[in-house]
Amino acid sequence: MTKSSAILFILLFSLLFKLEELRVALLLVVLLIAGGLFMFTYKSTQFNAQGFVLVLCASFLGGIRWTLTQILMQKADLGLQNPIDIMFHLQPLMFLGLLPLFAVFEGLPLSVSEKLFRFHEAGTLFCLVGKLFLGGILAFGLGFSEFLLVSRTSSLTLSIAGIFKEICILFLATRLLGDRLSLLNWLGFAVCLSGISLHVILKAMNSKGENALKLHKEPSSDPDLELLLRHTERGEEEEVETPQQH
Repeated sequence: MTKSSAILFILLFSLLFKLEELRVALLLVVLLIAGGLFMFTYKSTQFNAQGFVLVLCASFLGGIRWTLTQILMQKADLGLQNPIDIMFHLQPLMFLGLLPLFAVFEGLPLSVSEKLFRFHEAGTLFCLVGKLFLGGILAFGLGFSEFLLVSRTSSLTLSIAGIFKEICILFLATRLLGDRLSLLNWLGFAVCLSGISLHVILKAMNSKGENALKLHKEPSSDPDLELLLRHTERGEEEEVETPQQH
């Protein structure tokens, strides 16, 4: 439930860094999605202050991360519009940041595991390495698609797409795993979907408006049409000059 605040932090930093304009429709979309996700995941669970602070800090840092990523990718001077370029510069830093945590929390158990370093059968080792390789490919595809979406749209759109993924996971959990949802949860599901649908509609309307404006501003690329227009303009100028000479 606390994780649903991530979209609020992304909106806050997008407004602070002037990546988004403050609009009533945008506020309505964010409130609908955040409130709906809160209701959809609401359960009577035991409150843990430490967990609450950790998740809230993670949401806060996630908002800073994606808004700064959007600035890097959409700033033409840096030349990082291509997702491969931004991954080439950021992924090594992410690796170095995670390596100490990996060594502390998983290094010792992994070093004595019979599935990797102390294996007895080569088949077991190859199976594990294959799974790790497949996970790396999926992680690369996920990172590439995320950076591509941020470069073409915004960090707010990426957050909304991630929330739609979480809704699909929770919905499948009710169908496949037998999880039960209350009336409040289903109401939150409907509210969250309405917010996502509203965002998609607004994005489509803005995209059509921008394309129409570009077509109106761009000169015609047809040389025959341009030549015809020039002849027409010259003919009108000659007709205006002839009566003045008489």
